[in-house]
Amino acid sequence: MPPVLLVTNHAPADRVPAFAALHAREGIELALFGGARRHGGAEAGALPVPHRRVTQREVHALAAGGRYRAVVAGLAGRVAPLAALAGARRARVPFVLWTGLWAHPLTPAHAASYLPTLALYASANAIATYGPHVSRYVAARGARRVHVAPQAVDPAVWVDPPPSPRREREFQVLFVGRPAPEKGAHVLRAAWPDAIVLGDPPVPAQEVRNFLDGSDVLVVPSLRTRTFREPWGLIVNEAMHRGVPVIASDQVGAAAGGLVRHERNGLVVEAGRVDALRDAIARLRDDAALRARLAENARRDVAPYTPAAWAEGISAALADAGAARGGC
Repeated sequence: MPPVLLVTNHAPADRVPAFAALHAREGIELALFGGARRHGGAEAGALPVPHRRVTQREVHALAAGGRYRAVVAGLAGRVAPLAALAGARRARVPFVLWTGLWAHPLTPAHAASYLPTLALYASANAIATYGPHVSRYVAARGARRVHVAPQAVDPAVWVDPPPSPRREREFQVLFVGRPAPEKGAHVLRAAWPDAIVLGDPPVPAQEVRNFLDGSDVLVVPSLRTRTFREPWGLIVNEAMHRGVPVIASDQVGAAAGGLVRHERNGLVVEAGRVDALRDAIARLRDDAALRARLAENARRDVAPYTPAAWAEGISAALADAGAARGGC
C-alpha cells in the first residue's frame, strides 16, 4: 500500500517516537523542509522513519507525484502548506491538516496569510489538532472532521529514567524556555526573583530532567502577543511525567487544552499578572500537602499523552478522510 506523505519543517527529538508510532500504524514518509526554528527541541539525529529533505517549493511536485495515498501537512512555512494541499488535489488523494494554531498572528505578513489559512481549514478532508482548544478554534473557522492528536514527549527521556535531582534552592521554582518576551520569564522574575531560569543557552534534555527532579514547581508564564500564542508547551508534559506541579498562564495551550487543570494537577493564573503568579507560587511553597496532591495527579493525568496516542489521532483523521491503512 502507498505510504502517507507527512510534510513538516523539522523532526525534533521529542517528535521522533510519535513519527515512528505513526509509521508503524500507517506507513509514512517525512518531507522535511527546514527553515527557522521557533518551537520544539533539538533536531533529531538518525530518523527511524523514511524521510527526505526538500525545499518548500518542491513539496507540490512531491505531493502530486502519485506515490502517496494521502498528504498530511502542518501550517509551518510560507509556501509548504498550500503546496501540499495543491499537490494532494493534483494527485486526487486526501489532504489532512495538522495544526496547533489557536489564534492567528496579527502582523501585516500574517494578515496576508489569514484568508489562505481559512482556505486550508475549509479545504482539508480532515484536521488533526494539538488539543480541544485548537479544535474549537478551527471548527469556528470552517474546519470539518476534526480530531485531537495529543501532544506527547519521548518516554525514554521523560517517563522511564530514575530521578537524579539537581536542587539549588530550598524551595525550587523552575522556568525552561526560549529567551523571548512572549515566554514570560520577565513576569516570573518580577514575581519570584529566586526562580531558576533555563534556556539561554539551550539546556540538554537530561539536564532539564535533573532540574525538574529537584524542583517543587515548574512555571510556564507565557503571554499572548501580536505574533504568538503558546500552541502547547511540551515542557508541561515533561514536568508532569516527572511528578512536578505546573503553574501555567491561561495563554498556555496545555492549560487551554485541558492538560493543566486548576486545583487538580497544577494552578492556572491570568497571563501577565505578577501578583497572581506570586500568590500561586507562595501558596505551593507554604502547602506541602497541596504540592504532593497536585504532583500525584500530574503523573496520572499526563500518562495518556503518549506517542501512540498522537499516532492514533492522526490515524483517526486519515480514516475520516478515507485514507486509513487497509481502508482505501
